[in-house]
Amino acid sequence: MPQRRDDPYPDFNFRLEIEGLEAAGFSEVRLPEGRIESIAYREGTDKTSAARLLPGRVEYGRLVLRRGFAGDATLFQWWQAVLQGNLDRRNVAVVLLDEQRSEVARWLLRRAWPARWVGPELRGLGNEVVIETLELAHEGIELE
Repeated sequence: MPQRRDDPYPDFNFRLEIEGLEAAGFSEVRLPEGRIESIAYREGTDKTSAARLLPGRVEYGRLVLRRGFAGDATLFQWWQAVLQGNLDRRNVAVVLLDEQRSEVARWLLRRAWPARWVGPELRGLGNEVVIETLELAHEGIELE
């Protein structure tokens, strides 16, 4: 469970683990949103015409990973394997670190796989780092 403190944690100290192994440095990790569908329900004997709302299907967004491209093709190869029909699901952990780089929170995403890859934008007059983006679909998120 995350450690509580008076001041919020800064967002720049984190690491990413794929199947328990630390993945190459990422400049940005955007955790997915979770939504619970609401279902309107009303019985014929209800005295009011207003429907009751019940929780329905749970839906999760994608985990978005961005990193500077440094020649490591591991993420692209994972994407290509899935593209060719070899569904390779992996457990992914996003770990928040405090100022001393100690672990304070861990979000676990179960059975993740690459659903979208975005290549870098290259500009002849540019002067920025080449960034690749990978979006992972998954089957649930837990805060450990």
